Amino acid sequence: MTKVDIISGFLGAGKTTYIKQLIEKVYQGEKLVLIENEFGEIGIDGGFLKDSGIEVTEMNSGCICCTLVGDFSKSLLEVLDKYHPDRVIIEPSGVGKLSDVVGAVKDVQKEADIVIENKIAVVDGKKAKLYLKNFGEFFVNQVENADVIVVSRTQDLNDEKLEACINLLREHNKEAAIITTPWDELTKEAILNTAKKPEDLLTEQEHHHHEHHHHEHEEGCSCGHHHEHEHHHEHEHHHEHGEGCSCGCGHDHHEHDHHHHDADEVFTSWGQETPHKYDLDELEAVLKTLANTQTYGQVLRAKGIVAGADGVWKEFDLVPEEYEIRDGKADYTGRICVIGTDLKEDELKKIFHV
Repeated sequence: MTKVDIISGFLGAGKTTYIKQLIEKVYQGEKLVLIENEFGEIGIDGGFLKDSGIEVTEMNSGCICCTLVGDFSKSLLEVLDKYHPDRVIIEPSGVGKLSDVVGAVKDVQKEADIVIENKIAVVDGKKAKLYLKNFGEFFVNQVENADVIVVSRTQDLNDEKLEACINLLREHNKEAAIITTPWDELTKEAILNTAKKPEDLLTEQEHHHHEHHHHEHEEGCSCGHHHEHEHHHEHEHHHEHGEGCSCGCGHDHHEHDHHHHDADEVFTSWGQETPHKYDLDELEAVLKTLANTQTYGQVLRAKGIVAGADGVWKEFDLVPEEYEIRDGKADYTGRICVIGTDLKEDELKKIFHV
């Protein structure tokens, strides 16, 4: 029996980082295979996971919506047959729908001895409201179909903003365990506790400590996240994403609409290899423009590893309004990937000198 974890998350939410946490803290000693399904021509994240000795199958032929029926099921069966892993971790594209991935894995269950153990959605706490408003169809699907929601970057949110984010997520999923503790503070036990209901934890505590007072953990249980059973926050935000979506698909994303978009109808991915050596100030100026304006289209995610003019390679990561540049190791050539809507590809080529 092979266990399957599906770890979804909108673009730039931190899926790969969370998978690394699971590998280091929870799944040590298990034979693991990670299947990535990147939306875009260039898979950039695979490198550090290969360093962990884990087999990485990158399928860059298209987004998961397009590759599910053929490639995905076939790839999963091949992985099971070749490696006989204890666990397969599937990291769908940031714009893949979790329900599609679950459906594809269930199809494979007919031919293989596998069970879905975890359906996880990683959510960027700082961007949840923005993505809900503009890309509700994709973002909400991941939240609604998850058993566990992992909120990233909670250390950057004050208490009020964190609670507003949780209330927003609860409007779409009342049952899931929500991890709000900063990831570097998470222990193996805390992560494993997400599989248990609060009442199970209470029974466990009583068993260990022979105490029978009530811990009032409806409000905040010992596993470090908030299980709000009584949903007191009756739709304060009222699904702002019905107001008119900026994803460029020409439809309003009302919650109960039944139309279905594939990611490649809505999002564009532009990827390029380049030997160009980038001056740090020049790279900074480009990323600042991409993060804070729509000069080149609505950029939702950019990442890359490029040669630096100073001889030091640079890695960069970008989500709306934020970017980071750090020193990196040399790769076989520079690689850049930009994902968004209405991208002006010719202009992107110019600013990146490719």
